[in-house]
Amino acid sequence: MAHSIKLFLTLLLTWNMVSMVVMARPLMMTKSTLAARLKADEEGSKCWDSLFELQACTGEAILFFLNGETYLGPGCCRAIEIIEHQCWPAMLTSLGFTPQEGDILRGYCDAAEEDDDHN
Repeated sequence: MAHSIKLFLTLLLTWNMVSMVVMARPLMMTKSTLAARLKADEEGSKCWDSLFELQACTGEAILFFLNGETYLGPGCCRAIEIIEHQCWPAMLTSLGFTPQEGDILRGYCDAAEEDDDHN
């Protein structure tokens, strides 16, 4: 009998502590919708189109690092620029590139765009 009372009190105390922790936690009230976070509006279609373009030029990006080829096509660079600057800055890392590789790709494409602007 004493064991069951001890168990009951332990469970009651645990439940009470957990409920206080949950009630004391501030709720994060974000006003952004899933559509806004995914950039699913009309302007966001550019983001999704760029993501598909990036998928098509993944081979170029891999060869860029494996063989040391210093060329990415303009479509590939355009996709990287749009995704990194206007859409989802962390997208390249979620696609398997390290943050350093993402920085290198972005830097290469930014420099290539500047060269095109000067010519």
